[in-house]
Amino acid sequence: MPAPNTESSDPLRDPNPNRSGPTPPAGSGPRRSSAGLAAGALLITAALLYLLVSWLEGFGFSLETNPTRWLAGVDRGAALDAVGSAAEVVSALLAIVITVVAIVVELAATRYTHRITELFIREPINIIVLSFFVLTTVLCLWIAATFGSEISPAALLPQTALWLPLLMLTTCLVILLPYFAFVFAFVSPLNTIRRLKAQALASIGRYAKRGETARLEILEAIEELADLARGSLQHKDRTIAMAVAEAFSDLLRDFWQLREELPESFFALDGALARDPDFVAVDPSVRRELGRRGGWLEVKVLRQYLEIFSNSLGQARDVGSFLAIKTRQLATEADDTEYETLNLCLKFFNSYLRAAINGRDLRLAYYVLDQYRQLAEELIARGDFEEAVEIANFMRYYGQIAYNADLKFLIETVAYDLFRLIEFSEQEESPATDALLAIFLEVDRPEEPATGDEDRLLGVRRVQAQLATALLARGDTDRVRRIQEDMAQERPERLARIRAELAGDNHPSYWEFTDRGVNFAYMPPEQRPYLEEFFSGFGGLPPGDTGPNPTDRPV
Repeated sequence: MPAPNTESSDPLRDPNPNRSGPTPPAGSGPRRSSAGLAAGALLITAALLYLLVSWLEGFGFSLETNPTRWLAGVDRGAALDAVGSAAEVVSALLAIVITVVAIVVELAATRYTHRITELFIREPINIIVLSFFVLTTVLCLWIAATFGSEISPAALLPQTALWLPLLMLTTCLVILLPYFAFVFAFVSPLNTIRRLKAQALASIGRYAKRGETARLEILEAIEELADLARGSLQHKDRTIAMAVAEAFSDLLRDFWQLREELPESFFALDGALARDPDFVAVDPSVRRELGRRGGWLEVKVLRQYLEIFSNSLGQARDVGSFLAIKTRQLATEADDTEYETLNLCLKFFNSYLRAAINGRDLRLAYYVLDQYRQLAEELIARGDFEEAVEIANFMRYYGQIAYNADLKFLIETVAYDLFRLIEFSEQEESPATDALLAIFLEVDRPEEPATGDEDRLLGVRRVQAQLATALLARGDTDRVRRIQEDMAQERPERLARIRAELAGDNHPSYWEFTDRGVNFAYMPPEQRPYLEEFFSGFGGLPPGDTGPNPTDRPV
C-alpha cells in the first residue's frame, strides 16, 4: 500500500527527487534573464525616443545615417564638457546605488541573518556592477581633464573619447532599475536559503582539496540556516522556517549522492568539528561511534531540526509538523543498509514527542504521532517489521508519559494511531500484527488512574472496540477474542457507554479544522453491523445511554 503523499505542499520541493547532482541556487537563471530583458527594453525605448526627437528637431539623424560620419561631425569641445558633467552624474548615481543597497542589505541582515551581507559582497554581479560605475566615473574624469578639442592625426579610431564614455554612461543608467530588482531578489530569504545550502554542498565537494576548512564551512552554513529559521519564527515568518527545513533535507539527499566519493577522513568526528556546540558535550564514546559510522552531518542537521521544533512549540505548530514530515521522509529515503539513519530519525522523533510533552503542546504532539505512525506503515510496507514494532512501543511509552503529565488526550491519540497501524499491518498480512496488538492492549495501563480520569482511558477502550469491529469485518476472530479478554474486566456500564458512543457518532471528520481531520469516535458504515456482535460477547450489558456528547471532548 503506498504511503500518503505529503510532498506536494512542501515549499521549495524538488519535483524530481531522483535527480543527479546538486540543486543549483534558484534565482540565478530566470531572474537574471528577466533583468537582462528589462535592460534591453529600456535601451531600445531610449533609442526610439532619441530617433523620434531627432526627427522632430530635423536633426537629420536616421537609421540610414553612418554613425562614424555622425560622430565626426559632433562638436568635440561641447562633447568633452558633457563627458565632464557625466562624471558628476555617475558619481551621484553611484552614491544613490550604494545608499539604497546598503539600507536594503542591512535591513535584511538584521531581520534574517548577518550572512546576507557576506553573500552580497561575494556575489560577482554586485562586484561587476559597482566596479563598472566606478570605472565609468574615473574614465569620464580623466577624459574631461586630459583630452583637448582637437583630434590627433595619429588617432586609430577618432572620437573614441566621446562614444566610449557615452556608451558606459548609457549602460550605467539603463542597468540601474534591473540592478535594484536584482538586489531585492538577492536579499530575499528564500534565495539566501538556497545560496547557503548550495555553499554547504559545494564545501562538501571541495573537501578533498580544502580539508578541515571545508568541514568548518559546512558547519557555518548549517548554523546560518538554523539562525535564519530561528529569526523567522520570531517574526512569524513560518514559510521561511519551512524552507530552511526543506533546504536541510535537500542537503542531506545531495550529500548521500556524494557520500561514496568522499575520503574516510571527512566522516571522522575530530579536530575543530568535535568542538562544535552540537558535539562538544557529546560523550567521547558517542563521538567515536559517530566517527566510525560517519553520521555527524545527519546528527548536525537533525539537531537543528530539534532546535527549530522546540522554538515552534505553542506558536508555529505547522512548522513543527513540517519538521516531522521531513524527518519521516529522511528516514525512508536514506540509503541505509545498516539502518543507522533510520534509527537516528527514530531518536529524534522521540525527542520531538518529549519536547512537545514537556512544552505541554498537545496539538503538536498529536501531529507528530500522525507522522510517526505513517513512518511505521512505510516500514511495514517495505518489510522492516522489527523497526515498526519498535515505533509502536515508543508511541505507547510516550502516550503513558503524557497521561502522567496530565495530557490525557494524548494517550487516546496513541491508541487511535496504533489502531490504524494494526489495521494497516493486518491488511498487509504482516508478521508484526500480533506484536503490535500486544503493545496496543498495554496502552491503557499507566499508573492506576484516579476515578475522575477514567473517561480518558474509556477513550482508549473505545478505540480497542473499534479495532475489534474492524478485525471482525475481516473475519479475524482470534485477535478479536484477545481484545475481548482484555476488556472482560471492564464494568458493564462502561462497556455500554462505549457501545452507545460508537453507535451514535456519525461524523466521519472532526467538526473543527485540524490537519489530521479525523474523528476518533467514528466507525465506518461497513463495520457498524459488527458492533453488536463484538459487545454480545460480554453478556449482561445494561441498556446503553448515549454517553457524553462527543463534542465535549477537547482535542
